[in-house]
Amino acid sequence: MQCALYHAGRCRSCQWLEQPMAQQLCAKMASLRQLLAGRAVGEWLAPVSGPAFGFRNKAKMVVSGSVERPLLGMLRRDGTAEDLTDCPLYPDSFQPVFATLKPFIARAGLTPYNVARRRGELKYLLLTESQHDGAMMLRFVLRSEAKLPQLRAALPWLRAQLPQLKVISVNLQPVHMAIMEGEREIWLTEQQALAEVFNGVPLWIRPQSFFQTNPQVASALYAAARDWVRALPVTHMWDLFCGVGGFGLHCATPQMRLTGIEIAPEAIACAQRSAKALGLADNLRFQALDSTQFALGQHAIPDLVLVNPPRRGIGAPLCEYLSRMAARWIIYSSCNAQTMAQDLRLLPDYRIVRVQLFDMFAHTAHYEVLTLLERAEDNAS
Repeated sequence: MQCALYHAGRCRSCQWLEQPMAQQLCAKMASLRQLLAGRAVGEWLAPVSGPAFGFRNKAKMVVSGSVERPLLGMLRRDGTAEDLTDCPLYPDSFQPVFATLKPFIARAGLTPYNVARRRGELKYLLLTESQHDGAMMLRFVLRSEAKLPQLRAALPWLRAQLPQLKVISVNLQPVHMAIMEGEREIWLTEQQALAEVFNGVPLWIRPQSFFQTNPQVASALYAAARDWVRALPVTHMWDLFCGVGGFGLHCATPQMRLTGIEIAPEAIACAQRSAKALGLADNLRFQALDSTQFALGQHAIPDLVLVNPPRRGIGAPLCEYLSRMAARWIIYSSCNAQTMAQDLRLLPDYRIVRVQLFDMFAHTAHYEVLTLLERAEDNAS
């Protein structure tokens, strides 16, 4: 992939950019094999990768510069700004949006926030695109409500220029820290969720719910989990750290009881909406709870537990509980193989049936992993 920003030394986020994609995959597989070297693996499936460029469905842009000449991109550690609107990781459809947002910032009087001076209003712009229909969600992260009337007044012009913007909101983040968003969301459009479809499964993206940034590889990840689960005699399943329900909704059947747990209420609302659209609302129960606390309070044992934790992993308390509970299968989806490997060491009664790497983050050392575990005593019987 050619990137003028990288070759000019202006951005080095893609640290592996000069390595061929095949070489990147080999290095990631070697990393994963080393992390799991202490455990026998029944089957290593071929890694899954996607396009080398244009694959991101979301841009998180720090806004800097001046109201007349805003920069959308990042701040270096020394405080200097870099405009990343030409980043080739974004699809071509993002370019006209970035180009229109810059004059809109001036039109609405949204002064970029100056970190050193602690002055200004507009901190971030977050843009998300649906691969389903090209619709987009835009969020303005502001320090306060001071510029909100001006933003509302200028909004008709923006929507006329960019009719693909279906969901627009303001997030208030008043804290002087590198925090992407605050708790309060103010809606500027009637529509409050972006429709997405993976493998025929309807999904919904709301501003404060997590969603994968590489749709092609994410779709393959969900499909793999679906195929693994449906090849097993599973009638009762938990989907912990379920997000908007991507895994559970893919794996569910009309005959299966499934409980999805996620701490973010917005994500649970999306999952419930999808379950209803699929006609599975009676069998699928999604709740906004802490996944570990939910599991520790249960007595019924599901056939399979699927976990998709944040980078910190599931941790010792949940690992110890899962060992005692003794569900026959566990599927572990991880965005941090190091913490996954630590967690697997706390599950010694489970053997690794198969592992598959998903290259969600091309040109970096990061990757995702899907691992199927089976309780050893069940396998022996």
